[in-house]
Amino acid sequence: MATANTLDTPVAKVQIDGLVVLKIIKHCEEEGGSTSIGSGELVQGVLLGLVQDDTLEITNCFPFPKHTDEEDFDDVQYQMEMMRNLRHVNIDHLHVGWYQSTQYGQFLNKALLDSQFNYQHSIEESVVLIYDPLKTSKSTLSIKAYRLTQQAMEAYKDYEFTPEGLRKSGLSYENMFEEIPIVIRNSYLVNALVCEIEELSPPTGDNSLSLSTGNMLEKNLELLMDYVDDLSQETNKYINYQRNVGKVQMAKQQYVYKRQQENTARTQRGEEPLPDEDTSKMFKMPTMPLRLDSLLLAGQMKNFCTEINRFASQSFGKLFMADALKVKEEDS
Repeated sequence: MATANTLDTPVAKVQIDGLVVLKIIKHCEEEGGSTSIGSGELVQGVLLGLVQDDTLEITNCFPFPKHTDEEDFDDVQYQMEMMRNLRHVNIDHLHVGWYQSTQYGQFLNKALLDSQFNYQHSIEESVVLIYDPLKTSKSTLSIKAYRLTQQAMEAYKDYEFTPEGLRKSGLSYENMFEEIPIVIRNSYLVNALVCEIEELSPPTGDNSLSLSTGNMLEKNLELLMDYVDDLSQETNKYINYQRNVGKVQMAKQQYVYKRQQENTARTQRGEEPLPDEDTSKMFKMPTMPLRLDSLLLAGQMKNFCTEINRFASQSFGKLFMADALKVKEEDS
């Protein structure tokens, strides 16, 4: 297993076949359920392909089947069997990552961090594709590729998420994940077919000025406020920890000072001083809370702010354009 960056050239681009994107969308539509507000389940699957220079080519994928906790299902055995069958029919079978659906971009959590670390630890070029069916239904295709940075890999390997560990590694919510640019590639035959279909059935209606993204903007603002509350709770936990540490240290200092005064008085009376005691056992420090949850919450809030900025820019641009067209029509 790789524990350091062993790739000759780091992955700088992810190239996905159009058929793979359609398979992921179909899987999310069938297994994930409806794309309406607040509904739908998260789905996952395996990505197959190969590495060419600094490009990770994703040429195939297959989903994880749905199963309950009571069922005796072995994920590893299922993946091995699927890749063995693909190899028999001469299809790319090299494991290069996994994909997962999400809702409103809520994907930064411990489960994803743990899964991507395990993938990237054993398969250096692994990526995770995040597909958001809700955003796709409201605007354009929303699919992104992410990898853990080298700082995040080293910090997670040692599980050093204390303030000192984060300061030493230089890890923050901004450099925990790196987004890899995605290029969707189709064969020449598929491109010719798409052009022919577009000529036979051209798109009808003009939705370029539609403000249908307003509910997405509102939902992202609501989620951002919820995450701000969660981050505030995590901050209060750390503040309470620092307060408790101060109380323990003060009690320890008072005990040591009192013991020194007693020994001084005993010495003046010609008595033997009291033996030294292990104050670390008498005054135990509280357990320091890890800052991993705060990192994930801050990273998720950054994603929400990016989406809010994007939706707000689109909405304001459409409003100004519509207002200009209205004024021009009134003048004419």
